[in-house]
Amino acid sequence: MGSIKTKELSKIGYTNDRARSLVINIMSRHFKHHSKPEIMELLADIKADPAKYRSHDILGKIADKFMDEPVECHFQSHELLEKTGQLKVYGAKEIERSAKQQMELAMSLPVTVQGALMPDAHTGYGLPIGGVLATQNAVLPFAVGVDIGCRMALTILDEGESFLKRFSHQVKVALKEYTHFGMEGGLEFSQEHEVLDSPVFQYTELLRKLQAKAARQLGSSGSGNHFVEFGLIELQEDNALQLPPKKYLALLSHSGSRGLGANIAQHYTGIAMDTCKLPRSAQQLAWLDMNTEAGQEYWLSMNLAGDYARACHDRIHINLIKALGLQSLAKVENHHNFAWQDTLADGRSVIIHRKGATPAHAGEMGIIPGSMCTPAYLVMGKGVDNALYSASHGAGRAMSRKRAKENMTVSGMKKMLANAGVTLIGGSVEENPLAYKNIDQVIAAQTELIEIQGRFMPAIVRMNKD
Repeated sequence: MGSIKTKELSKIGYTNDRARSLVINIMSRHFKHHSKPEIMELLADIKADPAKYRSHDILGKIADKFMDEPVECHFQSHELLEKTGQLKVYGAKEIERSAKQQMELAMSLPVTVQGALMPDAHTGYGLPIGGVLATQNAVLPFAVGVDIGCRMALTILDEGESFLKRFSHQVKVALKEYTHFGMEGGLEFSQEHEVLDSPVFQYTELLRKLQAKAARQLGSSGSGNHFVEFGLIELQEDNALQLPPKKYLALLSHSGSRGLGANIAQHYTGIAMDTCKLPRSAQQLAWLDMNTEAGQEYWLSMNLAGDYARACHDRIHINLIKALGLQSLAKVENHHNFAWQDTLADGRSVIIHRKGATPAHAGEMGIIPGSMCTPAYLVMGKGVDNALYSASHGAGRAMSRKRAKENMTVSGMKKMLANAGVTLIGGSVEENPLAYKNIDQVIAAQTELIEIQGRFMPAIVRMNKD
């Protein structure tokens, strides 16, 4: 867990000094194995619905601080709908009930038009991970998530299996020297990218304050399940990249918009919850009207965070490819925590939120990873309306981080890695392969949504070490 600052707590409504002190004390003692984004989402949820946590042995003390807060009247209240919009669930047998219930709650919002749940779905805050939601002229910060623009990037390289055998030491050294993981800090050498000169950084006071941090963290990755890895991808015949069907060396990365996205998410989630009042069970699904100043500010900021996440991947791939003297043959990348303006089959204009889901319009390329020991799939979308042109964003968690830690030892994980022929630099038992669903089952549950173009197997993996 990265250290939580009082100003970060203020942004999500923890404005009382005693409440902030209590939070920092409880989180440092009882939630030190949780990532900072997870903790910030949890704290926002406690503020939104304190009654839900009042009986909790530890979190009840925080919830009590919000039970009798006076409410200012500068908001709009909304009721939930009894008759909900169209929801399509893929791979329903493997999805926990609580994730389905979260999605059903989102479907009852008056701004919801249509929804879909991907086969890797599991419970999240607000919208479940794997939830896809189309809304009318409204954007939900919690349906995008804290790590705005979290994305995958795959570069296929002009080498094969023999390169890994001959130069595995050099690959490990490059991964250690040209990546940085963790909530704070960045690379030890400066990074350049045109995104840092974006005029959008000057549009709001918040973005102006975050520009220097964005520059410091450019080209780095977060914690949790973020990774940078080298492996081999086997491309299928007649693949969409039009490359010969054989095994290639490839570089795969997964990370998002770092502190920039997290701060934007916290700031506008607070505004949404203050201005859009819903029944307590649904308060995390508060939205910003796109016709309001806050809605437009969030949209601009979200898109900037998405551009910045892409820039981080650009720098990771450029740095490593240059360090190892490699040549790129093709690159595929996609967001999976984002909102897009799109058009439904019936012609309606909507905003599609994908919280942990891959865009899969007809012909659109994407990457669906498994775990550090299991395959990732290069896929092409089929553009299915019922799925809101989406697919899963990975295998999806089968265990919480806490349960994964309790059910796996370091030596047990080392044995699994050795059996799979995978070298891990950093990492933690919370991300062990058994913490995830079976990627092949998840892929099988969405064959009507995607067409497989290639299969990637990790070989040398770099992750954050807690």
